[in-house]
Amino acid sequence: MTLPAYDLTQTPELWFIRTLELDPAYVNQRIAWFFAEDMPQGDITVLSTIDPESQSVAHVLAAQDLVFAGSQVLPHIFSEDVEVKLMQADGEAVKAGTVLAELKGPSQELLMRERVMLNLLQRLCGIATLTRKHVSLEAPVGFKILDTRKTTPGLRLFEKYAVAVGGGYNHRRDLSSVAMLKDNHLVAAGGVKAALESVIAADPEVYIELEVDRLDQLREALEVGGMHAILLDNMPPEMISEAVALVRNHPEHRDLFLEASGGITYATLPDYLWTGVNGISIGALTTQAQNVDIKLEFIA
Repeated sequence: MTLPAYDLTQTPELWFIRTLELDPAYVNQRIAWFFAEDMPQGDITVLSTIDPESQSVAHVLAAQDLVFAGSQVLPHIFSEDVEVKLMQADGEAVKAGTVLAELKGPSQELLMRERVMLNLLQRLCGIATLTRKHVSLEAPVGFKILDTRKTTPGLRLFEKYAVAVGGGYNHRRDLSSVAMLKDNHLVAAGGVKAALESVIAADPEVYIELEVDRLDQLREALEVGGMHAILLDNMPPEMISEAVALVRNHPEHRDLFLEASGGITYATLPDYLWTGVNGISIGALTTQAQNVDIKLEFIA
């Protein structure tokens, strides 16, 4: 079947967005938990060696090339006694040796909160840097690199924010956001038709994404309808192109959001970018991102 000309930008955005801002109350809550874990009875080293009246100036330094992600987090790590001056904006690609932020305040607080700050920044900048690598590949206008729910427990919104800063898009936030019918759901529910009809009957307004790994499942889904997106799972590029042609030639469902996923790596990504899908979800953006090297250096 011939793949018709199709403008990816005409597909509805649905829930595939970029989370570039975090709720300060949420960030403060999480950071309070991190500090409770790291110093449940305070920092015995700092409290026994550093004068409470001592003031210091410190630089947060990139020790390697990276994409900065942290403006929504870094200012919340310290109390109002510490002046946090961000030197880079989210999404900036910086070279090793670049000052990311300047901190001025009580020496005790800077030292006690150093490790939590660095752990978070190293993780978020690592994700943003890896995501930027993926989105920098040439792709059709309107194409999206998507994350997944394969995130660190307790850090999901932080990590999805880092993906967005790197230039990627966020898939569903949680299980309550979107009905996503995957292979095990289809087996347990009795098949494609039964699963789709059950979800629609339970909530006619809910967004639905259906995962298929065979073309016969796709054909059945197009007959039933009701879904807003289709995930083409573990299909080779040629099969995906055939699946895309089935959808784009369909009179009622040609504007469905089409997503590819399953075993797609940075090395194989170019083989999938021009198959006609709207986006590709890549769990590796979070599961395989390496923490980057960021340091805190006292300068005064």
